[in-house]
Amino acid sequence: MKKLMVLAALVGLISTASAQTNTMENSRRVATRGYAEKEVTPDIIYLSVSLKEYYQDGNTKKKVQIEQLEKQLFDAAMKNGVRKEDFTIQNIYSYNTVDKKKTNEIMQSRQYRIKVTDLKKLNPMLEEVDPRGIQSTSINGYDHSQKREIEKELKTAAVKDARTNADILAAADGESVGKVLMINDNSSLNWNDIAPQPRMYAMKSANAVLEDGSAQGPELEVRPIKLTCNIDAVFELK
Repeated sequence: MKKLMVLAALVGLISTASAQTNTMENSRRVATRGYAEKEVTPDIIYLSVSLKEYYQDGNTKKKVQIEQLEKQLFDAAMKNGVRKEDFTIQNIYSYNTVDKKKTNEIMQSRQYRIKVTDLKKLNPMLEEVDPRGIQSTSINGYDHSQKREIEKELKTAAVKDARTNADILAAADGESVGKVLMINDNSSLNWNDIAPQPRMYAMKSANAVLEDGSAQGPELEVRPIKLTCNIDAVFELK
């Protein structure tokens, strides 16, 4: 008896799905695409900063440890508004060096990922780090604090644009548009794919040192980017 009831339920579901499919296939409909775009400026930037150990000048050959450089960068980041959880180690490297006495020495470098919301604070932050210990710095990611709201706004506008296009097509043939039968989101709102490439804003000279001994900071700014949204929709013709 239970098997018969399950079989009947399955038949009912299949029949309902078939009826809905037939209704859509047999209905008079119009298919359109909606489009929307918005220009926004990312307000979250992910910096990549690499530090490296080095030897101080002189006969002592004293090595500046990576931990010392890391503390300088960490303290400078905290001082300039970076939260502790937004300062992370991204990678660690080690390499051999050979001096004039043919003595092997293991040197370290570390890459850090720092989340910031104001690029104007980058220069003051790097100025507090030993410039000879800065290997490189660049931008490796973008985001926006209101990303979900922006995406919702774009998709809503794209759906409305799809209906407007359907109204135009239907009116051309003396018809009117009814309810929507299908909506397909073809958007791929990946901020890092469409944001300006990091090399466009890379530090002019990561190891450059000014006459007063401070690091030569980059002149950075984030340009607006254009987000686009495409929606395919099928509407019923009345």
